[in-house]
Amino acid sequence: MEGEEEYFFQCPYCFSSISMVLETYYGRQEYIEDCEVCCRPINIIYSIEEGEILSFEAQRLDD
Repeated sequence: MEGEEEYFFQCPYCFSSISMVLETYYGRQEYIEDCEVCCRPINIIYSIEEGEILSFEAQRLDD
């Protein structure tokens, strides 16, 4: 779908390979989403420029 991109990364808790659909319309996004495998909360931070993902971080909340 236009304005969205599936992004694959490793869960910072269980280290499973998971994916999330990210919106590519905005400059910087930060939100919390649960891992689809272990259900622990992940702080997602990413930035977009001209529809491309420039940076992506998946952080544990207990750090």
